[in-house]
Amino acid sequence: MNSEAIVLDDSNDRMLADEARYCSFGDTVHYTDPPKLFDGCEGSYMYDASGTPYLDLQMWYSAVNFGYANQRLNNALKRQIDQLPQVASQYLHREKIELAKTIAVDAERKFGLPGRVHFNVGGAQAIEDSLKIIRNYTGGKSLMFAFEGGYHGRTLGASSITSSYRYRRRYGHFGERAMFLPYPYPFRRPKGMDKEEYGEHLVAEFARLFETEYHGVWDPKVRECEYAAFYVEPLQGTGGYIVPPMNYFKGLKKVLDQYGILMVTDEIQMGFYRTGKLWSIEHFGVTPDMIVFGKALTNGLNPLSGLWAREELINPEVFPPGSTHSTFNANPLGTAVGLEAMKMMHETDYEAMVMAKGAHLLEGLKDLQTRHKEIGDVDGLGLALRAEICTEDGFTPNKALVDRMVDIGLAGDLEYNGKKLGLVLDIGGYYKNVITLAPSLHISTEEIDLGIALLDQLLTKAKRLA
Repeated sequence: MNSEAIVLDDSNDRMLADEARYCSFGDTVHYTDPPKLFDGCEGSYMYDASGTPYLDLQMWYSAVNFGYANQRLNNALKRQIDQLPQVASQYLHREKIELAKTIAVDAERKFGLPGRVHFNVGGAQAIEDSLKIIRNYTGGKSLMFAFEGGYHGRTLGASSITSSYRYRRRYGHFGERAMFLPYPYPFRRPKGMDKEEYGEHLVAEFARLFETEYHGVWDPKVRECEYAAFYVEPLQGTGGYIVPPMNYFKGLKKVLDQYGILMVTDEIQMGFYRTGKLWSIEHFGVTPDMIVFGKALTNGLNPLSGLWAREELINPEVFPPGSTHSTFNANPLGTAVGLEAMKMMHETDYEAMVMAKGAHLLEGLKDLQTRHKEIGDVDGLGLALRAEICTEDGFTPNKALVDRMVDIGLAGDLEYNGKKLGLVLDIGGYYKNVITLAPSLHISTEEIDLGIALLDQLLTKAKRLA
């Protein structure tokens, strides 16, 4: 290698210049200009090169549920590196088998259905695997139901069931297609309906698709639907952490079961106690046919994802060895950390802890709402919370104000008790005006109060700059 290629200047400006020259922009998202560089992390904080702490209220899109540099999970990774860091996936290792058993036994206990677990390396890849399983089980059907505002990944198959056209615009469709249906969005529901009525209304509208063959989805003569499955996020993630009416999914599942349509729940962002349950679908009292998961299973230490499917869909007679495969799926480093994370979740009452902390954070957001009329809506379930930022009318989306808040937070110039701090936020929602809050499940009450205080400063500063 030419010695000139060795980086000697690691200053912030030099790094940004090199990123602009040598890195693909296609594998990242530049939320701010210039992009932010971080040097360290621990607990609920990230640190820049000068040592300024940034309270992180989004934790890598909920991939780091258990806090940065979690010692127990880090140690599990280190032990596995020394014991069995690599093994080809045509061979077996203990951690894969035990992790699959742990997830499958828990699902059978909760849902009363035997099933199996299949691993891959990322959420979108696990979605791709789920599409293969469904196609295989349903005789090759490639049409799916999905939600407006839903997000399932950016691979070709996953983007086809993601409602944002911008993810497909340059690449077109590949195989799967989806009919996108309205997700129950309580804050923007029709006037004159309460939340439960709204949920019932949307279920009834969906059921109308099967009233006559001329809706184009149902053949009453052979009692078969053209659509194979409905992909749902129990709480929408990228769509803005929307919490649906509690009656909605029960009604939807009743229709799906009546017409032989599978329910696939995407728990990639909301799984592993983000909402106070291992799987967010548990809050709604329905049994899915398949669960897709990823992100927080390894606390962000290793790319590992997977799915649980009921036995009829995935047993070796219908889905034999080699049906779908990746070199690094079920790798021992990831499965070892995932197994330790599952043990930790079993040993700790995360449900009580997350629900209590979430209630405290929601109370703080509601108090903040009384002081800033630009906060049109706050809501949440567990530690998945939302604050929808609007104009002064409390309803019209205000993306510009949110963008300023993000920039101010990442500048690291907020103050609390005489110290400089920053704040890391994530923005989602249909209009990109929702602050989606996914702090560490281990966040302290004091850190929650700090977060509310910093959000208060952010809003105040951002409005002054309007």
